[in-house]
Amino acid sequence: MDNNEKSPPKADQPRAEKILIWVFVVLIAASVGVTYWRIMLKRDYVISSQVECDPTMEKCFVWECDPASTVDGEKCTGDAETDIWYYKLAERNASKIPLCDPAKDETCLPFVCEEGEKDCSETLCDEETKIDQGVECSDPVEYLKANPPEEEVICDPEAEEDCEVPEEEGEATADGSTDATDSATPDAEEGETL
Repeated sequence: MDNNEKSPPKADQPRAEKILIWVFVVLIAASVGVTYWRIMLKRDYVISSQVECDPTMEKCFVWECDPASTVDGEKCTGDAETDIWYYKLAERNASKIPLCDPAKDETCLPFVCEEGEKDCSETLCDEETKIDQGVECSDPVEYLKANPPEEEVICDPEAEEDCEVPEEEGEATADGSTDATDSATPDAEEGETL
């Protein structure tokens, strides 16, 4: 082969590489821009959370503290209200969640779905979901048997006596005795007049 023989001209490789690099840069910048717009400005993503659940009315997930744990939030405190927590799973689109603090504002309900709202749901405990969560389910009937509701206490702000607890037969007085206004009193009065 003759060394003086010229090879065919090569394509302009540096220019093709620059174009390819610029295409990648533009695609990456466009992807970052669309993602920023969708997540930061439009807030179009779903948030999942564990929210309070009423064990007297719903089948809740039951989280219990770990007596062997030393980690804050997992170890037992001795207070039944913090050692056992009843919760359900809630999902909602971030754009629908109000920007308020439920701890400071009682009207702030971030995970309450509006009627027909898309990307909004609640998941209660059942045989499948309890396995995913690694916890047990509560039963409203059993919960009410173990924790009967307290009777309503009626207080008269003007009275100096203690509050009264209504009873089924007769009304309770401050000292716990019942008011004796039953049918025996009128009979006794009639007997005196005879």
